[in-house]
Amino acid sequence: MEEVPSDDDLVGRIRLGDEKAAEELIKRYYTSILYYCKRQCFNWERAEDLTQETFLKLFKNLPGYKGKRKFKAYLYTIAKHLCIDESRKIEVYPLENEEEIRDTSDGMRQIEDKSEIDYLLKVLSPEQREAVILRFGEQLSFWEIAKVMGCNLRTAQSRVRNALKIMRKEQENGR
Repeated sequence: MEEVPSDDDLVGRIRLGDEKAAEELIKRYYTSILYYCKRQCFNWERAEDLTQETFLKLFKNLPGYKGKRKFKAYLYTIAKHLCIDESRKIEVYPLENEEEIRDTSDGMRQIEDKSEIDYLLKVLSPEQREAVILRFGEQLSFWEIAKVMGCNLRTAQSRVRNALKIMRKEQENGR
């Protein structure tokens, strides 16, 4: 059975001109970056463009990647900056067919209604919304969230915890 190469192994091979390694890296992360961008810009077409821009920027700046932090956090940081730039340019659109946000450990009921997810995400600050999306939508660790958001670990944890409190309160109030 063939061993799955690590992200850093793929990066090394890409630097040597291995196109198959680039394809593997894109295949590994394309969908998750697409959904991350979709949650940030609320528009599928623009999210697809931002995802492609993320990988173009990654490959363009790959010589500058030193491997000092986890590759996944590095990639999400690129996507984050592109989404921030995009948010400065366009009007915010409502979420469509958003995946469910679930948190059984913090006592929130499962959300089935997509418009309720849209509403609950909109009541959060941009930092809280991003932290929740990274934690529950992208399954990043708090450490990875801190790296992507440029804050310390405790701040990342606090943003998620406070966002969940706000969302829980909004659910209890029945909107």
